[in-house]
Amino acid sequence: MTLLLEPLATDFMLRALIGGSLCAAICAVVGTWVVIRGMAFLGEAMAHGMLPGVAVATLAGVPVVLGAAASAIVMSLGVGYLARRGRLSHDTSIGLFFVGMLAAGVIIVSHSRSFATDATAILFGDVLAIGPTDIRLLAVGLLLTVLVATAFHRAFVALAFDRRIAHVMGLRPRLAQVLLVGLVTLAVVASYQAVGALLVIGLLLAPPVAAAPWTARIPTTMVTAALIGMVSVVVGLLASWYCGTAAGASIALAAVGCAALSTVIRSLTRRRPTSTHRSTGQEPAEALSQKVLRANA
Repeated sequence: MTLLLEPLATDFMLRALIGGSLCAAICAVVGTWVVIRGMAFLGEAMAHGMLPGVAVATLAGVPVVLGAAASAIVMSLGVGYLARRGRLSHDTSIGLFFVGMLAAGVIIVSHSRSFATDATAILFGDVLAIGPTDIRLLAVGLLLTVLVATAFHRAFVALAFDRRIAHVMGLRPRLAQVLLVGLVTLAVVASYQAVGALLVIGLLLAPPVAAAPWTARIPTTMVTAALIGMVSVVVGLLASWYCGTAAGASIALAAVGCAALSTVIRSLTRRRPTSTHRSTGQEPAEALSQKVLRANA
């Protein structure tokens, strides 16, 4: 076992392990709500929509993460505006901005002869290039994510149950929705360096899906998903080292493999039908209602 884990003792692999684990923890907290709320399309669109900001930041010589953050913020604001003012469904608004931002990014890249960034790094990340500054930024991102998720947990639960009840109980569902989209944006941008634009959705979805069949409470799902995500990081890095595969893609594939394995094991060990929330990661409406009522009593 010691010989197997020996590659993780090298400096760049250790930084990749720490940075990847921080990404996994951020994505576990946010991804749990993404699965519960059915926001996977938004997360995927955010990941793809970062391309124009990344391209502009690269051409301007500024940190790429700033460009990615700017694009993600523009997209989240644009989606919200179209959904409220344009009389379009939420999915339609996301789809329009997703295509528009992706097309803009491709145009910027194709018309710039000085664009020297490897497209593979944009799409699939470079977790092995994570440095001390990236780790510090990820640590701050994780702290911010945990603080927001904790402070607005009741509002998020009520919003997942019924927006009208959340409003009646004074939990400010509109603000909760904005903050939830903000957390998705933060998770996507923070994970960009590790797994890239295309694979970030794997860390957002796969660990919470793997954890959901074995947990009954949302915080427990988040913690379990974080552990599964960290295991995926370790497995992916070791696979990359010994098999010569791309590190980001290996991490994402390991996470998806954990989700598939969890589903198979759960189906084999289940002796009787379980409630719907056990298979989807959601709590039943009655339990959610009682939690919100107790929290606001």
